[in-house]
Amino acid sequence: MSAAPGHAGYEVPLHRALTEPILLAGAPRTVAIVNGTLAAALGLGLQLWLAGLVVWLAGHGVAVYAARKDPAFLDVLVRHVRHKGYLSC
Repeated sequence: MSAAPGHAGYEVPLHRALTEPILLAGAPRTVAIVNGTLAAALGLGLQLWLAGLVVWLAGHGVAVYAARKDPAFLDVLVRHVRHKGYLSC
């Protein structure tokens, strides 16, 4: 890491874990937790075992795919939903 201008000689080590997103089995942690909770509610609560498994596999697969393309896709999606469509036709 290079020193900042005007602060010659000072260097702060930055651990890699502080800059990388928190992933759970390849998907963002919040998405993986929500997806697992929904699948467990279907599988255990409603006793729809196959539907719960399908929801979990499909949801987790989509989340992993999106996280490989952009690890911050959830933040981008939330920001996109909050903005109004000023230029929409």
